[in-house]
Amino acid sequence: MANRVVLHIGAMKSGTSFLQNVLGDNRDELARQGFCFPGKRWRRQVSAVRDVSERGLPGQPPLAEDGPWNQLVREVDAWDGTALVSMEFLGPRMPPKIEQIVSSFSTDRVEAVMTVRDLARSVPAMWQEAMQNAGVSGWEDYLEAVRTENRKHPGGRNFWRHQATGAIADRWSKGVGKDRFTLVTVPPPGAPPTLLWERFAQAVGLDPEPFDLATRRSNPSIGAASALVLRALNERLADDPLPRNIYSRYVKHALAKEGLARREADDPMFGIDEPWVAKFAEREVRRLRKLDLRVIGSLDDLAPRPVRGVPAGSVTTEQQLEAALDGLARVVRLWATPKRKGVDALDDPEGYDDGDDA
Repeated sequence: MANRVVLHIGAMKSGTSFLQNVLGDNRDELARQGFCFPGKRWRRQVSAVRDVSERGLPGQPPLAEDGPWNQLVREVDAWDGTALVSMEFLGPRMPPKIEQIVSSFSTDRVEAVMTVRDLARSVPAMWQEAMQNAGVSGWEDYLEAVRTENRKHPGGRNFWRHQATGAIADRWSKGVGKDRFTLVTVPPPGAPPTLLWERFAQAVGLDPEPFDLATRRSNPSIGAASALVLRALNERLADDPLPRNIYSRYVKHALAKEGLARREADDPMFGIDEPWVAKFAEREVRRLRKLDLRVIGSLDDLAPRPVRGVPAGSVTTEQQLEAALDGLARVVRLWATPKRKGVDALDDPEGYDDGDDA
């Protein structure tokens, strides 16, 4: 059985896609170093985490013996070494669910690693991610929901479920034990592009040097005009919503990530430089310092810096039309590709965690 399990629990928008792609692209090197990254494809980890998040506790359906989570656990238990699971939807889980997850594995050595990025960059990143997951909140409305910590607003609720890093670290460090919890800070802008990987590798016990980062991919970003196009589309679809997997395949991935994200250089994001962001960032850092956790990097990395971008209301109708046409052209090209590669091959690997806090 695995003698050690490491759970990379997020936080969302903290370089998780980059790290997951490096791990998924280097399975042979992981195995050479004694690590298992379970599932032939990373989406199996996504399905497994969704499964265990929604099942197994009182008031929830039971976990199926041959369901995604138990399949993953069996693969982990069969490995002789360290198993590494990376899925940011683990982060918001509450203590009973954390206990259930940790106790699932045969080994009693379960560790947690949490990557954290400064709040100033997380706010616009979380908004544009919401627009890629059927969100309809305008930018200023979203900012107000986050600023007031409005848990009745879908944007405010989901943001703080994933970005209340002090509370998340507190729950998980208690769940696995303080000596088995590591916080990894995302380097500030301008840092070497490999530094996050090197910090993460140190946290989990990998030699970072042999890994091929040539194919590393971050989660593609969309700009302000593209996000507004998606918001308008989401409003049109709201009366008759698409099934989640269909929306993810055709809107999130084909239109947004495979199309609109390609115009990132020509489509700046909304900027943010607000005193309340600094206030919340200081609060979270105080909570993290008080926990006295193992940190790789520095909590000083979490000090917010202004996010440069265009002001709200400055994106014209013409700019949005240009974004819409670029996205439509890309989708048509995908459909015209033999076997429709890039569309039919897409699953629902990420989704958007806006469930309960089990």
